[in-house]
Amino acid sequence: MDVVSLALTVLTAVSAAVVTATGAAKLAAVPDMRSRADHLGFSVGGFRAIGALELAGAAGLVTGLAWAPIGIAAAVGLVAMMGGAVVAHVRAGDRPVDAVPALVVGAAVVAVLVLQVRTA
Repeated sequence: MDVVSLALTVLTAVSAAVVTATGAAKLAAVPDMRSRADHLGFSVGGFRAIGALELAGAAGLVTGLAWAPIGIAAAVGLVAMMGGAVVAHVRAGDRPVDAVPALVVGAAVVAVLVLQVRTA
């Protein structure tokens, strides 16, 4: 396995794990996510839908290791979702530091996207 393939595999696994964890928490509507949904102006049902989309995106990232077009599509969708998360934090009047997790995940997924395109 070359360095690019290894980097793609590691970044995909880490990104998918993080997105799976947050997506599952949203889908399960754990108390912290209910509170976040309310703070950001989402209904619990809306936040659950976002969680389901995050889980689909994580699955797409992993599937992309076998079939690049799915990984590319999933990465594009997740980058858009992380951008939406940053916008939601700004609209809620949060401090910039509150948007850092979405920015970090978004940056990692951009890296996955670049590597997917490079190796496709």
